[in-house]
Amino acid sequence: MKKILFSLAAGTAMASAPAMAQNVAPVDPFSGFHVEALAGYDVSKAGSSVDDDVNEDNDQSIDGFAYGVGAGYDFRAGNFVVGPEAEVTWSTAKTSFDDGDFEGFGIGNVKTNRDLYVGARVGYVVTPKTMIYAKGGYTNAKFDVRNASGTVTTNRDLDADGWRIGAGVEQAISNNVFAKLEYRYSNYEKGELDYRGDFPDGDRFDLDLDRHQVMAGVGVRF
Repeated sequence: MKKILFSLAAGTAMASAPAMAQNVAPVDPFSGFHVEALAGYDVSKAGSSVDDDVNEDNDQSIDGFAYGVGAGYDFRAGNFVVGPEAEVTWSTAKTSFDDGDFEGFGIGNVKTNRDLYVGARVGYVVTPKTMIYAKGGYTNAKFDVRNASGTVTTNRDLDADGWRIGAGVEQAISNNVFAKLEYRYSNYEKGELDYRGDFPDGDRFDLDLDRHQVMAGVGVRF
């Protein structure tokens, strides 16, 4: 249901972007407040400290479709752009059983939940309508822990903290509307089990989880 609602919202946002641009005051490209719809490919992998190179049948990654929304504010000085940004995304990636063989990837039987990111980016305008940029910041991801059969979510969540870096290119379609494509890498170094209900959360523990994403976005500036 959440995916359907997001797809409808994202489609409406992209379809109405030109109309919205006509109803807001024109702004300089790559400057000011913006909101965006995001979608792309998401893959999480066991890090180097938890790789399972002995069991060749163990799929050490899970992948799926990522989707979400973001917002930020860009300060432009000449061709240089800098500003804070934040987003929330979800993913369809999950571990699975294949003919009775568990395809894990280092942190157990889980299904991806929401991913929060807060950071900043620095860009350079290479043409009047094109900017390249680098980004970095803090990310917090949740994974729903599932039972042995992989069909039921239990009352536990894996809460993972880490950092993210990335790079991308943004293209101004008009002064108010833009599209972008970026790659980002996240590493989660700490985790804890969050129990629902009256149970206290577990102790934090070391974690080594890599996440790679290729994301596209369409947004509007105000």
